[in-house]
Amino acid sequence: MAKETTIRDLLIHSLTEYPDKTASGYVDGAEWSYAQIGVVIGEVFRQFTEEGISAGDRVAILSENQPAWSAVYLAVSSYGAIVVPILPDFSGEDVASILAHSEARLVYASAKQAEKLAVQSEAGAHIPEIRALDNLLDAALATAPEDAAATVVARIQEVAAPAPDDTAAIIYTSGTTGHSKGVELSHWNLASNVESANVFAHMKPGERMLSILPLAHTYECTLGMLIPFSRGAQVSYLARPASPSYLMKSLATVRPHLMLAVPLLIEKIVRGKVIPQLSTGVVSKLKQLPLLDRLIYRKAGAKLVRAFGGRLRFFGIGGAPLSADVESVLYRMNFPYAIGYGLTETAPLLAGTSPDANHLRSTGMPTPGVEIRIQEGEIQAKGPNIMKGYYRDPERTAEVFTEDGWFRTGDLGELDEAGRLFVKGRSKTVLLGSSGENIYPEAIESIINQFTGVEESLVTQEGSRLVARVKL
Repeated sequence: MAKETTIRDLLIHSLTEYPDKTASGYVDGAEWSYAQIGVVIGEVFRQFTEEGISAGDRVAILSENQPAWSAVYLAVSSYGAIVVPILPDFSGEDVASILAHSEARLVYASAKQAEKLAVQSEAGAHIPEIRALDNLLDAALATAPEDAAATVVARIQEVAAPAPDDTAAIIYTSGTTGHSKGVELSHWNLASNVESANVFAHMKPGERMLSILPLAHTYECTLGMLIPFSRGAQVSYLARPASPSYLMKSLATVRPHLMLAVPLLIEKIVRGKVIPQLSTGVVSKLKQLPLLDRLIYRKAGAKLVRAFGGRLRFFGIGGAPLSADVESVLYRMNFPYAIGYGLTETAPLLAGTSPDANHLRSTGMPTPGVEIRIQEGEIQAKGPNIMKGYYRDPERTAEVFTEDGWFRTGDLGELDEAGRLFVKGRSKTVLLGSSGENIYPEAIESIINQFTGVEESLVTQEGSRLVARVKL
């Protein structure tokens, strides 16, 4: 990918190459093509021009996942303004703090989130102009000129293009009132990660994804929205919260080729369904026969793939460490999982793997163009995806970069001879044993979490003792 690539370059490429393909929609509802999404983006461009929105202005998005979310994100960043995605589960006070810190000119909000903003406005907080997000796509398409689809690329190109090093997004990793920390990601940070991360997924035009993670997280935004949009793939969104029954129905409807998830989802499935079936009755006895053991696990893996719709070839896992016991089962089942590692500050992927190249307990190889080194146990990185800094916070920015320009992740890890990365835990959580040894609480927690009846655990140190708080 050339250094001059921006989000707008990705947008124009997709609108030109895949106009008739379905870009996004609801699992059991309306769908929109790339050309239609382009028309909406062109209409947003027109509105911005009429209302005096300028390059560099901040425009926030506060909503649950929906197709209009991605359309606004692409429109804002491609226009040269800066998109500020906000997690919908942040409190009203936190949202108001982020809007104030980012100095947002507009906020696109769902009806549910608009109520939250109204409460803050009544309490005296300064809330920028609110735009309705829920009906944006249909409203924009209804008012667009008849020839809009044919001229949308030209309309987009009429506006001055952002530069690769211009800020595309500011993402707040926490909403704690008064302590907001906004990660500034440039167009090149994001576009380079789109290209390098797809080396592991190999997404193709026409393939389908089911989105279940918040788009305001860089993990879902880059890997689950920008990559599929840049490749002519289709993303389906849930129309309501993901109850187990609705999720299973959605999987059967979409039959995704790719999905992204946090470990908790697959851990619950494996521990709640797969392991009990492999550990009881005749199956547990047959597993003792070496020739049958592999066959049983492979059949269990095929059954799990069918539960995900039958076409799943890439199940990305990130955001937290995957428990060793669950990974062992997935590995033996030949389930198409792939673990990735990264941070919001790295747009996000630093290292990853493909289902056919898994190595137990490793997060895989550095993404193309990224360098990783271990300094005093800490994972440090360099690459085109490393953030510009924390918005309006030069002191915090300076703290996370070494004197020679490497980004300090705050995570501890190791590299093996093949260059694969193994993440050990956070440097801030490592405990010092009585004999001076380093103790990684995450490793102990992963063992505790294997016990039946344990949902999660937290290992801490009290004096010379290790103490585990356990949620049953």
